[in-house]
Amino acid sequence: MFFKLKHCRGISNKELVFLFEKREEFNLTSLSPMGLADLIGIKGGKLERFLTSYQQIVEHPVTWSDYYKRTPFLFILDNDYPDYLKEIYNPPIGLFYRGNIGLLQTSCIAVVGSRTASFYGRDVIKEIVPGLVRKGLTIVSGLASGIDTAAHQETIYNKGKTIGIIGCGLDRIYPKEGKHLQNYMAKNHLVLSEYPEGTPPLPYHFPERNRLIAGLSLGTCVIEAKVRSGSLITASLSLEMGREVFAVPGSILGLESIGCLKLIQEGAKCVTCSTDILDELIYKI
Repeated sequence: MFFKLKHCRGISNKELVFLFEKREEFNLTSLSPMGLADLIGIKGGKLERFLTSYQQIVEHPVTWSDYYKRTPFLFILDNDYPDYLKEIYNPPIGLFYRGNIGLLQTSCIAVVGSRTASFYGRDVIKEIVPGLVRKGLTIVSGLASGIDTAAHQETIYNKGKTIGIIGCGLDRIYPKEGKHLQNYMAKNHLVLSEYPEGTPPLPYHFPERNRLIAGLSLGTCVIEAKVRSGSLITASLSLEMGREVFAVPGSILGLESIGCLKLIQEGAKCVTCSTDILDELIYKI
């Protein structure tokens, strides 16, 4: 049921979580689409989009059945759904995935940063990531250009494991230059999305994606970030979740360092080597 609802327009993850929490109070499978909408409180244009998309699914049962069978989907009640993710505000009701779902049961650290990584930022990745991999940590990032891509690639180079979380359907590649990396990770590591196939990379998807990067991880390490950066959102979410926040210092004159220096001023752990991170996580790994 929730797999089907994930593909309906006009209904948010928060509303799906609300339905999930009401599953024992109401017999959800017996409710009509309109009954579900009334229970959630969907109105106006959203109601029309929800009912129309639900009807489209109902009208193509054979096509839908085939799609369901070939689309790996991790529901919040499944054994492989990570406990860490259940703890966050607005946990995804389900995740679409390609690759090794067992990586969700490993100890993870998020490594994120600027999409316009400098030579310094890339050198920092080469300095820090290998030490994290040697300790068995799975590196989580967003498959974006710059630091994210460098973190995934360095992990793979060091024979570690990495998880990429994207802000579009798994059949989409964003950015386009990441096609080879995303396809490789989907076969040999793990790529996740809370959006069904066909969903484009819309701007508001990325803050939503960032909460998953933070939510899967013991902590978040930011390597290069401008004053307004999605990586700072990830760090803020990590802090709200009670997870560790790490930041790598850079030049006080560099635009790519402003965000990290601000995090350090606000109490993030200053990182100059992998040991700085491992010392904070020693009892959690």
